[in-house]
Amino acid sequence: METNFGIIDWLIVAGYLGATVLIALKVRNSESGLADFLVAGRGIRTSLGVATMVGSELGLVTVVYSAQKGFTGGLAALHIPLVAGIVTLLVGWTGFIVGPLRRAGVMTIPEYYEQRFGRRIRVFGGMLLAFAGILNMGLFLKAGSIFVTALTGLESAVAVKWVMTGLIALVLVYVVSGGMVAVVITDYIQFVVLSAGLLISCVLAVRSVGWAEVVAAVETVHDRAGFDPFATGGFGADYVIWMIFTAGLVSCALWPTAVARACSAESEAVVRRLYMLSSIGFVIRFLIPNLLGICALAYAVSEPAMAARFLPGGAPAGSEETLAALPVFLGQILPAGLIGLVAAGMLAAFMSTHDSYLLCWSSVLVQDVVAPLRRREMTAKQRLLLIRILIVLIGGFLLIWSLWYPLQQDLWDYMAVTGAVYFSGAFVVLVGGLYTRRASPLGAGLALAAGSCAALGLAPLQQALGLDALLASFGWSLDGETAGLTSVALATTGMVIGSMVRPVTRPGPGHPARAGEAS
Repeated sequence: METNFGIIDWLIVAGYLGATVLIALKVRNSESGLADFLVAGRGIRTSLGVATMVGSELGLVTVVYSAQKGFTGGLAALHIPLVAGIVTLLVGWTGFIVGPLRRAGVMTIPEYYEQRFGRRIRVFGGMLLAFAGILNMGLFLKAGSIFVTALTGLESAVAVKWVMTGLIALVLVYVVSGGMVAVVITDYIQFVVLSAGLLISCVLAVRSVGWAEVVAAVETVHDRAGFDPFATGGFGADYVIWMIFTAGLVSCALWPTAVARACSAESEAVVRRLYMLSSIGFVIRFLIPNLLGICALAYAVSEPAMAARFLPGGAPAGSEETLAALPVFLGQILPAGLIGLVAAGMLAAFMSTHDSYLLCWSSVLVQDVVAPLRRREMTAKQRLLLIRILIVLIGGFLLIWSLWYPLQQDLWDYMAVTGAVYFSGAFVVLVGGLYTRRASPLGAGLALAAGSCAALGLAPLQQALGLDALLASFGWSLDGETAGLTSVALATTGMVIGSMVRPVTRPGPGHPARAGEAS
């Protein structure tokens, strides 16, 4: 489809990406050890912490999946940014989970598992975390490539593959080179660029279609479900509860890339301020893309070519197709020059997410799986080398997975389900470990194992196992939110039963009784 993306826009994008890589290469010399590479020497203060946390979490994939949710869910999708902001504010106010973790002085969540429950739980938890995390970002490349090719007018299967390869290569260069120091600095720059680009795009998007037309389009396509998330045929109460947990609590207090900022903070007081201030950013990171997706819906309703592609029969098209609705919309309403700035901001967002995630999962594998299993202590130099090797290997896997996996649900729902493989059990283990005395290693292990059942919420896995057909024979179905909430309940049950069968005998250093905390 037609786009306003031109030569000047290509120059803007190329100049920005080149500058980003040069910055990452330059700051490499400022790192002096493993702590610098992984948590920036624990010297992040409030203002920089807020920018880098929001910059990391406001990635291109966030824009794409949030816009898709706005397109397929209408104005009712705005419940997601609302709960995200409220829960993040409460976490900052109370210090729930993140405060005790910073006090413990750990660099990763599985490191706390060992303090509280022993090395076996650390290794098991680290393996599960890395597996879920890598799987969770498995479609980031596909989403980013679809956005770039749709925005620039280069849409074709071959173009998408080449863009995927180029993007992951670019990210690998500066993550391997710079570590967390590079991540923090580039996230700060990317936060500024992306914020400006998104705000301008949102204003122009609303002006181009008109707010009255937006409301009318939502009513035409989605009826009452487009306004009320609890309406029949809409999101439903179980989905809203699932969002309070995932978009709210998990995104800020359990997801390792966000927790890494808490571990990198200067003090626990900074952690709390960081989260309270970041609550605004957690609202915006969902809200603006949601609105852009809703504007794209209104534009598609009024444009026959857009309607034929994205609203066949008057209903939203398939999951992979609707990912392209926002960039096609932006490519037609933004003028040359401005569209280059937006593209640079979006690619900045893509890189800021990938750098944090790649660094996080590779460090978890080294710090929490490989190192604890070795008989001899690994030197800092050996750990850094292995982390860099794993970053490259994970990047290769992401490229293959993006090309292979068939997306059969909205991208946000895919990410919530794959993330739940880790966080359903992790939530129970962290709450049990940090706030109760009775939680035991057996209970923690059972909770982590039970939480992984959330993977059954993936449609292709259900088809591969024949589970969808079995459930259909009883008139049932298993959606992502049901699988996720059920896995949390199973993890809680596992923790309770395991802790009763084999209670704690020797409290570790992370035990509340040892720390003087109340049960």
